[in-house]
Amino acid sequence: MFIAGDTGNICNMKMTEELITKYNVPVPRYTSYPTLPFWQDDSIEQRQWLSTVKRTFDESNDDQGISLYIHLPYCESLCTYCACNTRITKNHQVEESYIAALLKEWEMYVYTFGRKPLIREIHLGGGTPTFFSPENLKHLIAEILLTSDLHEQYCFSFEGHPNNTTREHLLTLYNLGFRRVSYGVQDLDLKVQQTINRLQPFENVEQATKEARDIGYESVNFDLIYGLPFQTEDSILNTIDKVLSLKPDRIAFYSYAHVPWKRPGQRAYTEVDLPDNNAKRKLYEVGKKSLIEHDYIDVGMDHFAIKGDELYEAYLRKTMLRNFMGYTTAQTDLLIGLGTSAISDAKYAYAQNEKNVEQYKEQLEMGVLPVVKGHFLSAEDRIIRQFIIDIACTGEARWHNYPQLLDFNMNIALLTMAQEGLIQLYATGLRVTPLGMAFLRNICAVFDKYLANRPETSQMFSKAI
Repeated sequence: MFIAGDTGNICNMKMTEELITKYNVPVPRYTSYPTLPFWQDDSIEQRQWLSTVKRTFDESNDDQGISLYIHLPYCESLCTYCACNTRITKNHQVEESYIAALLKEWEMYVYTFGRKPLIREIHLGGGTPTFFSPENLKHLIAEILLTSDLHEQYCFSFEGHPNNTTREHLLTLYNLGFRRVSYGVQDLDLKVQQTINRLQPFENVEQATKEARDIGYESVNFDLIYGLPFQTEDSILNTIDKVLSLKPDRIAFYSYAHVPWKRPGQRAYTEVDLPDNNAKRKLYEVGKKSLIEHDYIDVGMDHFAIKGDELYEAYLRKTMLRNFMGYTTAQTDLLIGLGTSAISDAKYAYAQNEKNVEQYKEQLEMGVLPVVKGHFLSAEDRIIRQFIIDIACTGEARWHNYPQLLDFNMNIALLTMAQEGLIQLYATGLRVTPLGMAFLRNICAVFDKYLANRPETSQMFSKAI
């Protein structure tokens, strides 16, 4: 039974300044639920965490496999827009000791599993993974693979910086099974690049893309950001035109998160240099329009893919998953995060590693797993988490799958969103409209009980728009 939202006019509803102003509020990106600021364990007991990991590992289907995220935090220079956990240095002697620590951490998890894990997915993130030499990356991955079996549909990917991703990097990782590379392009306007301290000529992006495809990489992805200082509609369209000439398989079009209270590097410029709310939304709209016109499909929060790409196929099948790595095609219940600040998801609990490199290594040298913060999910947490994943990954969710959420059926916020054309609301559930895709974070936030109970969140999350 249809409840709210005019089905006849739903396709005619457009983005308005009123909607932008109303929903441009701090909300999570929902790579987890509860989101990290609301985790209830400021410290987490190692034995209890590993027991949960073991439980999840044992309960997983024999052919499901596990996901592995490896955080490589080093960068040679600071990109001031970045909100990731990084360590800035030009000293490459740090590589070997850090990799040794990663392998010690992995050894502790393998011991906990009690048998060889089946690896479905590996992703190298950072920082700058290509800060590390090809030889050191080969040593890291080869050692992990020696203690594992590979899923028949395994997917290995890494984040590369176009300025320092060499042909040797690409060949080495390709020979280890990597088939997807994601390049951080962000913006190609010189003034913007100078402001965010990421000088990166288009020629470098072009060469890195061509070399990856020549070697045989099946998916080349670009990260772009809108809302950066000094961006204009003309400059962002120029960036996108250049990007489209290289035909990446996926494009992540992220909203810049201005959080100088967390990232002091962002104080290199002020809010005066940033586009205001309305201008920022226009940057997104003109960028999205250009992507759609060039056959990219809006598959979820900030993500676009071409037909035939694995993420697009998963979107069609409604089998995408959203976790701490963003959108993924691997349906695994266990995600192990290795490295400083890395986050693990063991279905019933989350855990985050120590952020400081020295303390991370010290704990491992003492035989202690470096988890410092966590959250054990209640039954209600797990229900709401899946509901939010359904919305973020499929654009729809059904009440009858989660009886405890039936009280949301006539929620005033949902009824209002339906009248605004962001969702279609039914007795059995909801469906996100094309207009609502731009407000997925806000729609998910309606069901976030932790957020509802915390009146002040301006210093916790970036704004939705």
